[in-house]
Amino acid sequence: MAEDLALDLQELRQLGSIAKRPRVVSLISSEISHLEKLSKEHVSNPHATSTPIQTPISSGVKLPSSLAINYVTLGSFSWDQDNDKVKIYVSLEGVGREKIESEFQAMSFDVKFHDVQGKNYRCAIPKLNKEIVPEKCLVVVKPKRVVITLFKASKGNWLDIHFKDDKLKPNLDEKRDPMAGIMDLMKNMYDEGDEDMKRTIAKAWTDARSGNAADPLKGYR
Repeated sequence: MAEDLALDLQELRQLGSIAKRPRVVSLISSEISHLEKLSKEHVSNPHATSTPIQTPISSGVKLPSSLAINYVTLGSFSWDQDNDKVKIYVSLEGVGREKIESEFQAMSFDVKFHDVQGKNYRCAIPKLNKEIVPEKCLVVVKPKRVVITLFKASKGNWLDIHFKDDKLKPNLDEKRDPMAGIMDLMKNMYDEGDEDMKRTIAKAWTDARSGNAADPLKGYR
């Protein structure tokens, strides 16, 4: 009996160390207290016959499913910036300061809001426009919104908060044929442009191949 109680207590304590939901933590704590009391009684009176133990966890809450937390992604937010930092404004009411989990990396951030009116929310950007200083970043809770402040690693203006490849930037390899770089640039413009842009570039290509177009490098040589 004593050995079974010890094993049960050990397993419940392990479960308590990973549980996050308040109700689950409360149930586990209650059962641990109950088993500790039985264990003490058994030590003081080892021949006593104990009553069957009823575990509320097995009958009321399924612990494995409670550990798989689902989040509502907060993809819509506003932001502004100055030379040193970027501020992200998330419209969310009822956020508890003690229920915020945040992770800041050099090129990303992930902020989670637990148990907000019965739901869990998440605001994250996996790849930012430029690097930030993780240890300086912070989350401030307002009555009707949350402000996430990102401190820039280098001062300057961000064109966007999300990382974007500069597709229109030509390859500046000195050993490469200059005409090849211009053709790559035109191809990117064609892929990204509207119908008018596509027709204009297509005509330029046709003229260039037929020899009717002027030298595109004229004035740069």
